[in-house]
Amino acid sequence: MRSTGQLTNDPLDARQFEIAVRRLSNALTYGQESSPFLGAGIEYVQSRLYQPGDPVKFIDWRITGRTGKFHVKEYEAPKQMPVYLLVDTSASMCVSSLPMSKYAWAVQLAGGIALAAVEHMNPVGLMTVGDRELHQTPSLGRGSILQWLHQLRKFQFVETTTLGQRIRELIPRVEQRCLFIVISDLHEPDALPAIKLMAQDHDCAVLHLEDPAERGKTGGGIFRAVEAETGREFVAHGHSKFFSDEDTHSLARAGVDYLHLPTDEPIVSRLSHFLKNRKSTGRTG
Repeated sequence: MRSTGQLTNDPLDARQFEIAVRRLSNALTYGQESSPFLGAGIEYVQSRLYQPGDPVKFIDWRITGRTGKFHVKEYEAPKQMPVYLLVDTSASMCVSSLPMSKYAWAVQLAGGIALAAVEHMNPVGLMTVGDRELHQTPSLGRGSILQWLHQLRKFQFVETTTLGQRIRELIPRVEQRCLFIVISDLHEPDALPAIKLMAQDHDCAVLHLEDPAERGKTGGGIFRAVEAETGREFVAHGHSKFFSDEDTHSLARAGVDYLHLPTDEPIVSRLSHFLKNRKSTGRTG
């Protein structure tokens, strides 16, 4: 594990950071009597034939593949379920064209979501998906949440992406159905296949952070480059994208809820709306 000493480019000091996280938590739960993290149930009951109107996210792909007919999974009555936050701590998250980086936003979002979930008695766990091996198993401890948030605020510019690898390591270790929330810029090619694999047995949501420079708003001609985290060579220009519309549709077909969060646009209101509506609509944002 590499040591971390530099604070993320977040203009807030420690006290201001905690206040911001608590305000975000309040914004995510304001006006919601039920938990925005309410899942489809923890215990699997059975699979049955698909009927028009059934959510695509509940398709049982194993039985569907075996029988050639679409089946959906049924679970017991809705109840609180554990929430697992997968936070991308890799190098590309830390570089920013704005005062506040994708990484600074990721840490704040993880904190706000965690406190909001605990407020509704959903145990919260955390796993980093960079080089750092920070893993908190699901619990209801607010103190431990703030502790690992302050650990997360420190970073280095040299971490690689391990999102796909960490997901594949975590899946067999999680015995009950969970809500996994991935907070990342999705620069790793293996990220999508791993997320879709996870969605076969768990409820999954992706918060995709994007700096405006990644959309070409800062201009630029054609250039040859190497992705800092994976070492993958590519040719790009001012409008190159790491994540395409087809990728968005691919996640939706796998039953993964997706929210695009450009860091130069309002984030909190969009996230609040997404969490409030995702369990009933399964729409992407």
